[in-house]
Amino acid sequence: MDRILIKDLLARCIIGVNDDERREEQDVVINVALYADLRPAARSDRFEDAIDYRALKKRILSVVESSQYYLVEALAERIAQICLENPDVQRAQVTVEKPSALRFARSVGVEVTRDRT
Repeated sequence: MDRILIKDLLARCIIGVNDDERREEQDVVINVALYADLRPAARSDRFEDAIDYRALKKRILSVVESSQYYLVEALAERIAQICLENPDVQRAQVTVEKPSALRFARSVGVEVTRDRT
């Protein structure tokens, strides 16, 4: 299956379980792989036959930036649900990372894969 990749999308939101994490927005880095059949768009070269990943990016940012999840897992799940709202997307693989969340680690995160079925 073909993939559309959105890499290193930076957003800010309230996320975490500790009081200090809930006071101020934190950076999160989002990576998304959308699995779909891209042949119709490739053959026609028409925007109407393509998945509008710009619109998807805007929707993801809108939801993330207004969210207040406690767990990165819950945020990743919500992003995967947004991706699967497009009927052409058969699978969504979503990684959400919190840079500098752990001392001595560049980042910590989760990755979820959700199918349409």
